[in-house]
Amino acid sequence: MTHRRIPKRKAVLAGAGAVGIAAAAVLLPHANASQSGGGDRAAAPRTMSAASAQDLLSRLGPSLGDAYAGAYYDAGRKQLVVNLAGGDDTAAERVAGEGAVARNVDNSMGELTSAARTLAARATIPGTAWAVDPRTNRLVVTADRTVRGERWDRLEAAVGTLGAGTADLRRSAGEFTPFLEGGDAVFGGGARCSLGFNVTTGSGAPGFLTAGHCGVAAAQWSEEPNGAPVGTVQAATFPGDGDFALVTYDDPATQPPSTVDLGNGRTLDILGAGEAAVGLEVFRMGSTTGLRDGRVTGLDATVNYPEGTVTGLIQTDVCAEPGDSGGALFTRDGTAIGLTSGGSGDCTTGGETFFQPVTTALAAVGAAIGAGGGDADAGAGQGADDGAGQGAGDGTGPGDGAGQDAGQDAGDGTGSAGGDGQGGDAADDDGSAGNRG
Repeated sequence: MTHRRIPKRKAVLAGAGAVGIAAAAVLLPHANASQSGGGDRAAAPRTMSAASAQDLLSRLGPSLGDAYAGAYYDAGRKQLVVNLAGGDDTAAERVAGEGAVARNVDNSMGELTSAARTLAARATIPGTAWAVDPRTNRLVVTADRTVRGERWDRLEAAVGTLGAGTADLRRSAGEFTPFLEGGDAVFGGGARCSLGFNVTTGSGAPGFLTAGHCGVAAAQWSEEPNGAPVGTVQAATFPGDGDFALVTYDDPATQPPSTVDLGNGRTLDILGAGEAAVGLEVFRMGSTTGLRDGRVTGLDATVNYPEGTVTGLIQTDVCAEPGDSGGALFTRDGTAIGLTSGGSGDCTTGGETFFQPVTTALAAVGAAIGAGGGDADAGAGQGADDGAGQGAGDGTGPGDGAGQDAGQDAGDGTGSAGGDGQGGDAADDDGSAGNRG
């Protein structure tokens, strides 16, 4: 698979890695069934796209106060489900009045947050992660294959102190590591990473976001291995409160497009940034594994990498491998959601993958998506009720149902990751990944 190259002044670093034509087609805008209307919206939940559910939750959630205990998008029914704790009838009426499903649960958000703090104090062990899963109304605590013996006993004991019905402890077959390499490749200091999204800084300078563990690996980044630098790191966070970095283009005349490169001359316009929601259908780009899709499974995740603890991440079931770090996580309607951080497993056996929320990164570095900035409501959200989420939950993509085929086509032509721990080997133009940096 070849990488489409763009002249520097138009920013070769335009988005995530190229994929096959079938993979690209799944994300091209298509008209889908519109949101259903009619009926008594207070009496029956209304169907809505994932984007509409996000917009509704952003307005509804803060108004519910302490009764709010999380929410998720039911892709099968195309409904927003809002968890409520404490038997607050007024909150339930407000949720129903907005056309969402009110669901009474045992654990409040405060109780789940307190449980997460307990784990942070007692079980900050490399190879562990936890996140709130509103579908089960519990914390999901995951241990990778390196957590054994005394460390497993310590984790199990910490989870046990939380009380029944508060957390589920699970095993992962893989190992939690940052996915250094990937996407529309950028190179620095012998490492290979992905560009996530092009942005404009508060001073008007062009730049891009990538993973923080890439930003701390090298101060300057180029388009090719050992090439002339095209961008310089201005800020990077890793580990700690996130995994993101801002790189500004060295040539101030660079005009980077606000797009994700889908390969074969196709692109998807990125119109703004939006928040993740559990159940949201998302797509990830990377040169190692191409286009992959899945759903958000947890929010405000804490991951204990060998390099340190990272908080505030999005947990998904989208697979990834070494070679995908920093790459773009986005929706079919062009909303930027996250930057690939790391995880476990691979695209053969599956696993968990974590992403830095784009909105948090933008706020931290004082930047905006694209040339003029703006949020998802300015554009990406506009088409939400036109069926951006159509097909969610049934395994099909928009239009022709290419969604399931996308990942396979992407994987067939993108090569495989190295993983022998050697840095500096880069991807060739056919898209095959080099050794892990």
